[in-house]
Amino acid sequence: MRPMDSLQDWLAHCERLHPKTIDMGLVRVLEVRDRLGLAFTCPVITVAGTNGKGSTCAMLEAIALQAGYRTGVYTSPHLVHFEERCRIGGDIVAAADLLPHFARVEEARQGATLTYFEFTTLAILSLMAASSLDVAILEVGLGGRLDAVNAIDTDCAVITSIDLDHMDYLGPDRESIGREKAGIVRAGKPAIVSDPVPPASLVAHAEAIGADLWLLGRDFNFSGDKQQWSWAGRGRRYAGLAYPALRGANQLLNAAGVLAALDALRQRLPVPAQAIRNGLAMVELPGRFQIVPGQPTLVLDVAHNPHAVATLAANLDAMGFFPRTHAVCGAMADKDVGQMLAKLGPLVDHWYFTDLPTPRAATAQDLLQRWQSLPAQRAVPTSTHAGPEEALRAAVAAADPADRILVFGSFFTVGGVLQQGVPRLQAKHLA
Repeated sequence: MRPMDSLQDWLAHCERLHPKTIDMGLVRVLEVRDRLGLAFTCPVITVAGTNGKGSTCAMLEAIALQAGYRTGVYTSPHLVHFEERCRIGGDIVAAADLLPHFARVEEARQGATLTYFEFTTLAILSLMAASSLDVAILEVGLGGRLDAVNAIDTDCAVITSIDLDHMDYLGPDRESIGREKAGIVRAGKPAIVSDPVPPASLVAHAEAIGADLWLLGRDFNFSGDKQQWSWAGRGRRYAGLAYPALRGANQLLNAAGVLAALDALRQRLPVPAQAIRNGLAMVELPGRFQIVPGQPTLVLDVAHNPHAVATLAANLDAMGFFPRTHAVCGAMADKDVGQMLAKLGPLVDHWYFTDLPTPRAATAQDLLQRWQSLPAQRAVPTSTHAGPEEALRAAVAAADPADRILVFGSFFTVGGVLQQGVPRLQAKHLA
């Protein structure tokens, strides 16, 4: 094999190794993990769920950093640069720091045909394990039971909201999907479930293996008014908390699960109340109901399934009045696009459908046809575009300063906009 001199060389190599993008199963990953001797000496928090995983990881990280801990975070996918998938001590890792760990995995795989996700996950976990961390925060990529991240035993599992997504791999209903998510739970270890109505399969599995199950409404709860919120767990309370800096009413559910996880781990990872207050106030996560200042207002959201889009619609509705809403939409072909468009349809006055640079994506023309086939779709202007940047420029050209532009549907859609370095919109042109 020729020498790999750059991260892009390694990523291209990873893309060529396996004929499938997704190949469910842990056997190959576990074999390579063992040859790597991959293990963590610090507490590991693993986060699974349909929506809310990235926000949960970001809040855990922000609070732990405020408490003075050296954190390591693995999330996926990235928005613009691959290195975004790993942060050490709050900072995105340098590409050069990843290279020796890609080389370690290549040597350890001994011909095993790892997928791109499996190979890159092992490389990032190798880097994290060598980084003298105080806490490792790992986001599951797909499902839980058979995801490569599940090769690492967790000290605390957090399972966020569960809804219908990736049904070709995880099953046709919430019970099947909940069973897959439950695969990250470990016997005798805390399992935090922040979904208000968790699938019975998830609860049954956690109880059957003897996990320390924390259920919202039973073991922890929260309440709030317009100014502040409070949280109560097993003998511990926090009152007068400021709302998380991440926007959207759903973030309180995620924050409640975060505080439960930290409470469950307090013997190994004590966190003062002030670190919780500061962390929640300072947390940042691009692309999650991210509002970019300027005129017109720009909203970026990676919502890519009906459940997440329903939350996005509620959050948009709560923003107040805008004369018109322009929506840039690009999505994967395997998503329930019809439901996604239907949920946002009442709020959108102009659609800009875009192609995306991946074979998995629906074409802009496909998205347009799905919109036109909806039985109750509004008669609003539509257009198709070759990429997210082109679509956004068209939206900016058509929008008045008081309007709102939404970019949503996929990490590729939001990432395609952020890749152009759009820090701000001005009326009629990009800054």
